[in-house]
Amino acid sequence: MPKRVLQGTVVSDKAQKTVVVRVERRVNHPVYSKTIRLSKKYHAHDERDAAKLGDQVRIRECRPMSKLKRWEVVYDNA
Repeated sequence: MPKRVLQGTVVSDKAQKTVVVRVERRVNHPVYSKTIRLSKKYHAHDERDAAKLGDQVRIRECRPMSKLKRWEVVYDNA
């Protein structure tokens, strides 16, 4: 089964080898038919500790690494 890949913005990089990524998506409101933005935050493993606050990163599903971390940062050049 393929692993999901999402793109979002780093909102916290305070922990070692962990970043918090906010992923936004646009959905149509069921009643008002207006496009609204919904966001969700994911804790992701950053092995290189390279992602900084405000960076756009891609994250991929992975095995559980801790209580909250189930995603890892994807590096395109590796």
